[in-house]
Amino acid sequence: MKPSDKPDLDLIALIQRARLQHDDDTIPSQVAGMYWIEAKRETEGDAPTPRAGRWIITTTAPEVDALWAKIKDATKAGRLGYKSKVSTAAREMGLDKDDRVIHVVTCDADDTADVERVRRALRELGVDENLHYQRVREV
Repeated sequence: MKPSDKPDLDLIALIQRARLQHDDDTIPSQVAGMYWIEAKRETEGDAPTPRAGRWIITTTAPEVDALWAKIKDATKAGRLGYKSKVSTAAREMGLDKDDRVIHVVTCDADDTADVERVRRALRELGVDENLHYQRVREV
């Protein structure tokens, strides 16, 4: 890679910060122009590994805003995974147009204690149903 071909990491970080700032004030049910809104923890913590995993929460358009507000705040406070994201528009693939999905991403699917900690925190937030876990990436 030539020096001029290297990505500008400062520019990338600036764009990511601007996107998160935009997403912070965005309400999922009022967005159609982008598929996902994200939130990241504001405190230092473990970095994601190639073995990251995610809790997948299915919900509906009428319920997504209130649930996302709780999950976003808990994510930013460091009580959940290192990031979370919410779908803003139903995907094709046979899903009902009112279906929505929230992902709470953990750093390492093999860290069963952390995966369980996040599950308990989600339960405390009122997520009792429609919750399952999957590995995001394989090593």
